[in-house]
Amino acid sequence: MKNIVKLICVAALVSSSSSWAAGGGGPLFTMHVDVHHQKSLQRGAKTFVNYCLSCHSASFSRYNRVAADLGISEQNMRENMIFTGRKFGDTMTVALTVDQGKEWFGAPPPDLSVKARARGANWIYSYLKSFYVDESAIRGVNNLQFPGTSMPHVLWEYQGLQKLAAKDDHHGDMEKEDSHGGGHGDSHASPFEIAVPGTLTPKEYDAMLVDLVNFLVYLGEPAQLKRQGIGVGVLFFLAALGVLAYFMKRDYWKDIH
Repeated sequence: MKNIVKLICVAALVSSSSSWAAGGGGPLFTMHVDVHHQKSLQRGAKTFVNYCLSCHSASFSRYNRVAADLGISEQNMRENMIFTGRKFGDTMTVALTVDQGKEWFGAPPPDLSVKARARGANWIYSYLKSFYVDESAIRGVNNLQFPGTSMPHVLWEYQGLQKLAAKDDHHGDMEKEDSHGGGHGDSHASPFEIAVPGTLTPKEYDAMLVDLVNFLVYLGEPAQLKRQGIGVGVLFFLAALGVLAYFMKRDYWKDIH
């Protein structure tokens, strides 16, 4: 029994230390998730299929289900979000094979179906904000949230290119930036400074990331769009039933009291 307890403790320590190492040393930026903001989800889906779906699959989701949940017409989905000749009812998979992923990136790009549930929305949001120029890296960029990442900065044209700021430059105020599309981005004291400006302002880029992460959170549990509404309806039903039960109890016991 003691040996089993020791093994469990060792496993927990190894797991926690590896998780800490994988977390990186970057700041954890925060955002407000709102999966009920349909326009935000639509914008996030557009970004996802244009910039993520070429390498990362979402094999637990189907185009027709996403279209139905997000209020996207079949014609719009076919014309603007299905680029690989797949059918409307197909799953959101990619042509990239496991072997190709290992050859090009060192490891196959992960499926993003439940990545938001595994990592959390704030971690993904922070990861996408934390690319910076690193001439020693193979692709010229690194990531402060996930050092040594093999993923290129696919959204660099929008954000621009960042470099690490001098330590004295980001030990100051905390600045909160508002973003449209269902959330607020909390920027904290940024350890980065812009080296090459992008086509979007920092606020616009943060808003773009909020939309994308909102969509990834939706992918992790599509049923949540209806589940929460059903839950509220059930609570109202139970409350009404409780009132009826109370008056029925009073009617049954009135002669006894």
